Amino acid sequence: MKVAKFGGTSLANAEQIKKVCDIVLSDSDRKIVVVSAPGKREKTDTKVTDLLIACAEKHLATKDAKAELEAVVKRFKDIADDLKLGNEIIDEIKTDLENRLKLDTSHKEVFMDAMKAAGEDNSAKLVAAYLNSIGKKAQYVSPKDAGLLLSSEFGNAQVLPESFDNLKMLKDIDGIIIFPGFFGYTVEGNVATFPRGGSDITGSIIAAALKVDLYENFTDVDAVYAAHPGLVNNPVAISEITYREMRELSYAGFSVLHEDTLVPVFKAGVPVNIKNTNNPTAPGTKIVLSRDYTPSTHVVGIASDDSFCCIYVSKIMMNREIGFGRKLLQIFEDEGISYEHTPSGVDNISVIFKQNQLKNKDVEQRILYRIKNELNCDDVSIDYGLALILVVGEGMKNTVGTASRATTALANASISLEMINQGSSEVTMMFGVRQSEAHKAVISLYNEFFLKN
Repeated sequence: MKVAKFGGTSLANAEQIKKVCDIVLSDSDRKIVVVSAPGKREKTDTKVTDLLIACAEKHLATKDAKAELEAVVKRFKDIADDLKLGNEIIDEIKTDLENRLKLDTSHKEVFMDAMKAAGEDNSAKLVAAYLNSIGKKAQYVSPKDAGLLLSSEFGNAQVLPESFDNLKMLKDIDGIIIFPGFFGYTVEGNVATFPRGGSDITGSIIAAALKVDLYENFTDVDAVYAAHPGLVNNPVAISEITYREMRELSYAGFSVLHEDTLVPVFKAGVPVNIKNTNNPTAPGTKIVLSRDYTPSTHVVGIASDDSFCCIYVSKIMMNREIGFGRKLLQIFEDEGISYEHTPSGVDNISVIFKQNQLKNKDVEQRILYRIKNELNCDDVSIDYGLALILVVGEGMKNTVGTASRATTALANASISLEMINQGSSEVTMMFGVRQSEAHKAVISLYNEFFLKN
């Protein structure tokens, strides 16, 4: 059995949905299909999820979102008409959307999640209706009926452990199951969504629960590439990559998969295959537990992410002060700020985090003041505009000279390093550079590890 997930571009219009159904029907093992909301039909278009967010926000502000509602209904109607489906499915979708707008708005996050989830929910109903219209047995299954339970962290929900047992019921359903991605239900019965891109996570949870043979994630690219195609011309396609390598690359900006996708399938030992809806015969990229590597393939990818800032803390004899790190990070926790990395020395430590978490100057000044005074530090400062460049590869731990090659490549490109960090697992080597030099850094490292090889 396979679980196949299709992203928004794969469901953007009737032509794409027909491609999706052809792919599903071409392999009888594809019993469970997870769908996203319809995405952009072309670059200037708007995703259905964004139309729903605009509709919800207008309703919250004015209680009059008729125009915004009609825009959502029209997107689904255009698809249904082109698929030659009757008015029944559109009437069902319109009623569903109208009922969501009637929900209680006193808890904004709960209301917003209910509205956002309408894209995937109604996309699944539409795909199931089309398959049945061409004589194929298909059934829409609601996450609520399937028992996909999530935490009450609206917009950033986590799967509850009991979901994995609940979802085993899907094995007993005849025909092709069309399952909406991105959302589930809380124990109290409210809709809760994963972060944007969360349909990947839904597919992974189902694949893990059923311990299927393969989780296929269909998107709009032939494979995962060793660097972003927007930065590097014709980058190398990755044929095989480990869960850990892919998770690191996803964290640092590889948008093919949401970074949380791989956790359920990793724990269950289910392999993943990234494939292209528009070119389904391409082998894609296989994500596995372990892979073979050679001296020329010990690095699998180069990634970058920007908009970080760093708070530098200096205090003589810091290393002898028990609990200093805990007290420092407690200040960040008090302010609701999550950190990414904490490289340190004997008398200094840095805390790196996304700078958009500093909502205003007051928060910044309060953090700096507390660190300086509560921890009796000698010096505290903040630096904005940093980018993190990641060199990723399981084979680095058994290959001599990788760090030397990386730093030499960056030096030859006249890039000044703000920070170097390598985890104990040695899967990732990270470099902090000025944001303005991030693209140049990626290119120089790609040239070193891929073009030379």
